[in-house]
Amino acid sequence: MPTIKVVNMAGAPVGEMTLSDRVFAADVNGAVLHAAVRAYLANQRQGTQSTLTRTEVSGGGKKPWKQKGTGRARQGSTRAPQWTHGGIALGPKPRSYRMKLNKKLRRAAIFGALTDKLANQNMIVVDAIAAADYKTKTMANMLAAVGAGKKPLVVLENNDEKTVLSFANIPTAKTTQYNTINVYDIMNADKIVFAKGALEKIEEVYAQ
Repeated sequence: MPTIKVVNMAGAPVGEMTLSDRVFAADVNGAVLHAAVRAYLANQRQGTQSTLTRTEVSGGGKKPWKQKGTGRARQGSTRAPQWTHGGIALGPKPRSYRMKLNKKLRRAAIFGALTDKLANQNMIVVDAIAAADYKTKTMANMLAAVGAGKKPLVVLENNDEKTVLSFANIPTAKTTQYNTINVYDIMNADKIVFAKGALEKIEEVYAQ
């Protein structure tokens, strides 16, 4: 079983943690990771884009000129796509971009992403991540002390308001909870900083 050291908020080692083979020693399948990231990004799209067709643009009810005898091309409406202010031909309409992954693939992607971070020493476990007050400086100092890199993902055990808001003014850091972690955030982060309690709950949920 893989192991990882546990540090405190000052970066000093305070122990070691044994991790589950199922979660942190899984196969890293690039195709599965790609599918999971693609599905996540697609599901963020609102799909509300809409253009007006020639039937939806106002005006254009009158024929611009008579059909024959003018020497010009025949035209039926000034709202045809080739006209300025005309409708759009084959433009986008509202649609759903939603993509679904089955439970087995979602789990395989999560396990592969976490295994990759651990194997490349891009995972940090802190015994407890908590702010006594609304202080961005406290959390910035903690990230620097544990070597969290430029773009960390901080995984918390619960949605503690003081802690979350203390991270909010650090533009490159992102916080999430153990039950909302996703493959895109894991792969997009330089390093993952786990609260020990959050990591234990992830293993409790997934290691069965």
